[in-house]
Amino acid sequence: MITFRTCKYSMIALLFFIPFHTGKAQAVNTISKTPSFTLNTNLLYDATASMNLGMEVKTGGRVTFKLPVTYNPWDHPWGWEDNKKYKFVMVQPEFRLWLCEPFYGSFFGIHAHGAFYNVSAVGTNYMKDYRFQGYLYGAGLSYGYQFYLAPRWNLELSVGGGYVYLIYDQYECKTCGQQLKFQQKEGHWWPTQAGITLVYIIK
Repeated sequence: MITFRTCKYSMIALLFFIPFHTGKAQAVNTISKTPSFTLNTNLLYDATASMNLGMEVKTGGRVTFKLPVTYNPWDHPWGWEDNKKYKFVMVQPEFRLWLCEPFYGSFFGIHAHGAFYNVSAVGTNYMKDYRFQGYLYGAGLSYGYQFYLAPRWNLELSVGGGYVYLIYDQYECKTCGQQLKFQQKEGHWWPTQAGITLVYIIK
């Protein structure tokens, strides 16, 4: 026979159980809604006046695809007298595998890179005496970690290295001198990625 006391205890039990069950369901629902599309900019490139913008999209499971574009069209303002410049446009598409979930925590990446450049009066003593104009391509591996900052905002730290193959023409002086070498080719194992990247979550 159901008594008033039995009903009272049952109601008390439900009052404790329902919030716990609802909260657990909401937590699971929140976790399942991982971001799927973001925009980003590398603050290290921004600090050198290199305009850059990237997009990253979730392609499935724990895999994402990132496509950043970087452009520096400027002559360096502190080197007008030497025609000092480091002009380039670069793309670096990358597939990433996240260890936990996309856009949070650690990831490993594999990327390709390609760029056109026009460089003079920068680098080593040898490079400072000439101007180099050409293009490069290659591939590499990366590791990074993404932190939560605020709703819709993350911060990412990343490093990478790989192979870079350069093809360039070398000129005698830093402006319009005689061409000394044509279609020079050389390859190097170099750092290929360094980022302190601000990430905005679109959806």
